[in-house]
Amino acid sequence: HRHMTWRAGPGAPTPGTALCEAAALAEGKAVGLVFGGGNERFELILLRHVGRAIAYVNDCPHARTTLDMLQDQFFNREGTHLLCRTHGAEFRIHDGVCVKGPCLGKALEPVPVEERGGAIVVAGT
Repeated sequence: HRHMTWRAGPGAPTPGTALCEAAALAEGKAVGLVFGGGNERFELILLRHVGRAIAYVNDCPHARTTLDMLQDQFFNREGTHLLCRTHGAEFRIHDGVCVKGPCLGKALEPVPVEERGGAIVVAGT
């Protein structure tokens, strides 16, 4: 189990890192982003929900696996929650808290992002 923040993870993007063009992230869309490789691989989920860009570390608090088995497939069938396809945990989109499944009450680790100059970037706080 990880006790450090996402920033301390090898391969983690630094504040100011551009993740994508803001216009490319449509409402209700989620994409997986990968930084580094091997032992320094860092995976991120970037999505837009109610007009706001949100990012989480792509790491389920239950089994420490990525949520998507198929690339960029992060939502449940109804599109109402983020879904970990390993054991079926469902997370609220707006805050990453698990509301169904084996890690109930735990949460995805948020990564602060902001829109700046037409891009979505890692925020400094």
